[in-house]
Amino acid sequence: MNPFLPARIYTMEANMPDITTRDTVILGSGCAGLTAAIYTGRANLKPLVLEGHEPGGQLSITTLVENFPGWPEGVQGPDLIENMKQQATRFGAELRMAHLDSVDLSKHPIELRVGKEIIHTRTLIIASGASARWLNLPSEQALIGHGVTSCATCDGFFARGKEIAVIGGGDTAMEEALFLTRFASKVTVINRSERFRASQIMLDRAMAHPQIKFLTNTKVEEVLGVDEKDVKGLRIKNNVTGEESILPVAFMFLAIGHIPNASAFKGMVDLDDEGYIKTTSNVFATINGKILPGVFACGDIQDRRYRQAITAAGSGCMAALEVEKYLEEHGH
Repeated sequence: MNPFLPARIYTMEANMPDITTRDTVILGSGCAGLTAAIYTGRANLKPLVLEGHEPGGQLSITTLVENFPGWPEGVQGPDLIENMKQQATRFGAELRMAHLDSVDLSKHPIELRVGKEIIHTRTLIIASGASARWLNLPSEQALIGHGVTSCATCDGFFARGKEIAVIGGGDTAMEEALFLTRFASKVTVINRSERFRASQIMLDRAMAHPQIKFLTNTKVEEVLGVDEKDVKGLRIKNNVTGEESILPVAFMFLAIGHIPNASAFKGMVDLDDEGYIKTTSNVFATINGKILPGVFACGDIQDRRYRQAITAAGSGCMAALEVEKYLEEHGH
């Protein structure tokens, strides 16, 4: 300490806040992350949103969304996301086209590395979502949102009166096949092997339904209709005989699971068997079963059951409100 300077200056410097520390950072720019940004922005917390590898989340590759409240004629997925972005920035949120390289949740403030930059934040909202598993066929990727989808609840209505295919052999595939019988005239479940991963009760239920047919030891080689931007059928191959054929369907529903985007947090937060972040009281992230101070998770990163835009938005709201409460309780 320099004895020639007034002591009061040292007092001010010792208590001077770190101006680089943010009140909150939000990872992800889907419905959950953007709703959290709107709420924390309105609370004057000036949130930083790191948009991640898939800006806008799964809605950014969705066409017509008809089940989001407030849009009686439906809304295009990218338009809904863009509106939410504008709403968030209106309230002071900063959106940055960047993704998280590493994080240290043991430090307070929390330390994030984004490229060469280090960001400190008092709270962190993890809303990085889950990515649908795809077959990774060029034709499939070209027709996502045009008859190829990973959400039966979202898009089943559009399959009304049509013949469709569901890809997968687990409980999710059986559930979605059964759900889609409400709309489709015929549902064909395509499984790549003879054996199913589905529970016996779900498999029995699907096999007993008169509208559901099964193709086993079969894989999809190509989705037809790329030029027309509309699914016209599937070119399929029997894995045993090698025989190829055309299955005339108007929709292909993928039901082979989702991959939660939580690998950066492995060992830092509790994850379930499939890699989803475990939460308590809706949005509080935990480690070894105990709440992790200042860390919240919302949307598909912690929701393996519903995975809807409206439920993601609701959990984003909850996370934001908990952030406000946490900061207030800790004198910020």
